[in-house]
Amino acid sequence: MLNRRQAIATIAAPAILKAQKKRPNILFAFADDWGMPWTALAGDRVVKTPTFDRIAEKGAVFTNAFVSAPSCTPSRAAILTGQYHWRLRSGANLGGDLPSEFAVFPDLLEAAGYHVGLTGKGWGPGNDKGGGRTRNPAGPQYADFAAFLKARPQGAPFYYWFGSHDPHRPYPWETGVKSGMRLEDVRVPPYLPDTEIVRKDMCDYFLEVQRFNRDTQALLDTLEKMGELENTLVVMSGDNGWPFPRGKASIYEAGTHVPLAIQWGSRMKGGRKVEDFVSMPDLAPTFLEAAGLKPHADMTARTLMPLLESSKSGRVDSRRGQVLTGMERHVPCREEINGGYPMRALRNHDFHYIRNFLPNRWPYGDPDELETATYEQLAGNTRVAFADCDAGPSKAYMVTHRTEAAVKPLYELTFGKRPAQELFDLKKDPWGLKNVAADPSYAGTLKKLDGQLMAALKETKDPRATGGGEEFDRYPTMTAVSRGGEKKGRKKR
Repeated sequence: MLNRRQAIATIAAPAILKAQKKRPNILFAFADDWGMPWTALAGDRVVKTPTFDRIAEKGAVFTNAFVSAPSCTPSRAAILTGQYHWRLRSGANLGGDLPSEFAVFPDLLEAAGYHVGLTGKGWGPGNDKGGGRTRNPAGPQYADFAAFLKARPQGAPFYYWFGSHDPHRPYPWETGVKSGMRLEDVRVPPYLPDTEIVRKDMCDYFLEVQRFNRDTQALLDTLEKMGELENTLVVMSGDNGWPFPRGKASIYEAGTHVPLAIQWGSRMKGGRKVEDFVSMPDLAPTFLEAAGLKPHADMTARTLMPLLESSKSGRVDSRRGQVLTGMERHVPCREEINGGYPMRALRNHDFHYIRNFLPNRWPYGDPDELETATYEQLAGNTRVAFADCDAGPSKAYMVTHRTEAAVKPLYELTFGKRPAQELFDLKKDPWGLKNVAADPSYAGTLKKLDGQLMAALKETKDPRATGGGEEFDRYPTMTAVSRGGEKKGRKKR
C-alpha cells in the first residue's frame, strides 16, 4: 500500500515532459476579497495599484478573469485542484474540508522536485487537516518569504503562495481618507447608495488593496536582487469579489470578477490586454505545465499556456467565449440547518445568466434581528441580518436606511428574494442591474443560455444538475454565526 506522498509521486513522475533546461519559479500573490474593477489599470481614479500595473506591463492583464465561487474556501479549493468547486463535495462550502482524494497542484509540484510553501492565508477558512490531509492544501506554512527561501534546497525551483489577508474586512474607519484619498474622486457603483459613508468605506478598502500591492512589490524586489525574477512566473490576483453588498457571496459581477495579471520574464510579450474568459482554476494546469508536468487527469480547468505564449491582445482563443461560476453555502445563516443558497451562472461577452436553484431561500441569509439590529452591529464584525453579506458600514447604511426612497430599490435588489432565473444584457446594462429573464423578447436567449449552462453542469458532474444537490447542505461547517461576540451554530426555528 502506497502512502500519500508515494501516491502523489506516482502521479507526477510519469507526467514529466521533456525537461526544460531551467524550470521556472512560480510566485502566486493572492489577495483576500480583491475584486474588479478596483485597480488603476481598470480606470479607477482613487486606488493605486502600481505593482499590478507593472506586472501587466511586463506581461498581460486578463480582463475577464472569474473565480469558480465568490467565497474564500471553495474558490481556493477550485484553484488548488483545477476543478469546479461543485465537484469537491465538502470542499464546495466555506468552512468545510478538502478531501485528500482531490489532488492539489502544490503536492504535485513538490513531488516533481519543487520547494513549495505559503505565507499568510492558504486554503480556508476550514479544517485544513481534515479530509485525510496532514497540512494546508496550499502547502507548508512559513513565517515570511525570507524563511521560505532559507529552507529552499540549493538549486531547487520553488512555488510560493503569498496569501495576503488584505483587503478582507474589518477596516479601521476613515483610514483611507486620512491617507489622502479624496471622497469626490470615488466612483460609487450604481448598486450602492452614493453617500459619504459608502465613499469612506470604499476608501478604507482601497487602502488595504494598496498595502497588498506594496507587499507584493517587496517580493518582486527580493527576486530581482537575487537575479531570479526573469525565471519566475508571477501571478497576481484575488480569491473573490469585494466584501460589499451585491459583491462577495453573490455570483453577480462584483462577486466573481477578479483582477488578474501575469508576467514571465522574456517568455511573455509585455503590455497585452487579453479579453478571453479565464476561470481561476485554470491556474492549476498552467502551473503544472510551466513546471514541465501534465495536468492531473481529474482537472476540468484548461491551461493558460497558449494565452501566455501568444503575442496577441483582445480575444485570442475562440474557445474561451464563456465562463461558469456558482456558489453553495457561505456561512450558516438560514432557517434550514446548514442551508446555503445554491446558484450557478454562465457569463459570456454579451450576457450574464443565473440559475437560483432554491429561490424560496433568502440569498444573503435570513433577515434575523432585522428590526432590532443597530448600525453598530451591522457595521461591526458581527453576523446579524443577512449574514452572508460581510458586516461593514456600507451594509449597515443600506439596511438601516432601507425604507428611504433613494435606498429602498437598492436594498431590495441586493437583499430581497430572487427569481429562479436572472438574465442581464451586458451591452445595455453593464452593471447587471435589470433582470430581463421575464421579457418575451429575450425568451430565445434565455432558453439557449439555460441549455448551455445545464449541459455544462451535467458534463462536469454537478450534483445540482445530475441529482443529489441536497448533499451540500449536509456537510458540516467550522464557521459559526457570531452575534455580539458570541459564536453559535444555527438552530432550526
